[in-house]
Amino acid sequence: MSNNIREKVVVITGASSGLGESTARHLASFGASVVLGARRTDKLETIAAEIRDAGGKVAIKATDVTCADDLKALVQLAKDRFGKVDVIVNNAGLMAIAPMTETKVEEWDRMIDINIKGLLYGVAAVLPEFQAQNSGHIINVASVGGIKVFAPGGTVYSSTKFAVRAITEGLRIELDNNIRTTIISPGAVSSELKNGSSHAESSAFVNDFYRNNEIPADSVARAIAYAIEQPANVDISEIVIRPTVQEF
Repeated sequence: MSNNIREKVVVITGASSGLGESTARHLASFGASVVLGARRTDKLETIAAEIRDAGGKVAIKATDVTCADDLKALVQLAKDRFGKVDVIVNNAGLMAIAPMTETKVEEWDRMIDINIKGLLYGVAAVLPEFQAQNSGHIINVASVGGIKVFAPGGTVYSSTKFAVRAITEGLRIELDNNIRTTIISPGAVSSELKNGSSHAESSAFVNDFYRNNEIPADSVARAIAYAIEQPANVDISEIVIRPTVQEF
């Protein structure tokens, strides 16, 4: 695996915890240079220090994915520090579960801003680089909620993840053959995603489900590494990964 991951420069959003953090550590252990973006720079600094102590190569930058300029700056950091960008993992996400009848419009807006627009900003930041070098890999983290609508409670969240699937598949069709795209659709995986609900009843349900069923974040990290390490002419278009006990 390390032969095809080593020397790659990988940009990861939502990298201060959960799937993003685990993916950063895993890829760095195989010799990738990881460029980590998140809002919580204190956590990024801790992760980066530990990656460096283990011999890895890492750069970090405060990044709010709802700001397109932040994504451009993160990609520019990768170029400045490591000379190029090979992969982006659009991982940042929000899961605010609540029945539609609660009309939590602000949370709907926030999920759209992070899960859809934030992902698009990441795509926009790397596409010119990928087209110029005629290579690259866009990995978008969706959800099993983008395959089947999780309702009641997850209707808007699911709609954002259906959008992620549509965007990624559209990119696969539109882009040059040398630019790969991958959809990663996790089920209940250990991360802070489960804490995004302000609706008390929904939050209790989600946290109980995760507590009893979740699998480790490195399960997804290994899946992402699998997609990256394939030969350049092999595109792992989609991976669905969930606990064996999860029905949906």
